[in-house]
Amino acid sequence: MAMTPERKVKKKVADYLRSIGAYFFYPATGGYGRSGVPDIVGCYKGRFFGIECKAGTNKPTELQKNELKQIAQAGGIATVTNEDTIHTLQYILNGLPEPDPNQLELDL
Repeated sequence: MAMTPERKVKKKVADYLRSIGAYFFYPATGGYGRSGVPDIVGCYKGRFFGIECKAGTNKPTELQKNELKQIAQAGGIATVTNEDTIHTLQYILNGLPEPDPNQLELDL
């Protein structure tokens, strides 16, 4: 069975989370779980996080946006990532501002 583009993003995110020692899991959805919950939820350095994984230019649904908003309002980390933005998770999960892509080029 071929891996979908979104599944590839989820795998890359999970690999990164394992590498930093984060606790995480994929919540059940559908008939047994809460609809709209992010693809990956967990805890890192005492902070709860929810990560919605999208491939390409796909965007979260209104239901997913609402769940992410609730996480953020409760003090957790809520973010959407794709294959082009996975590298920013290190900043987001550590509570640091995301770097300016133009500045990164100057620092290299």
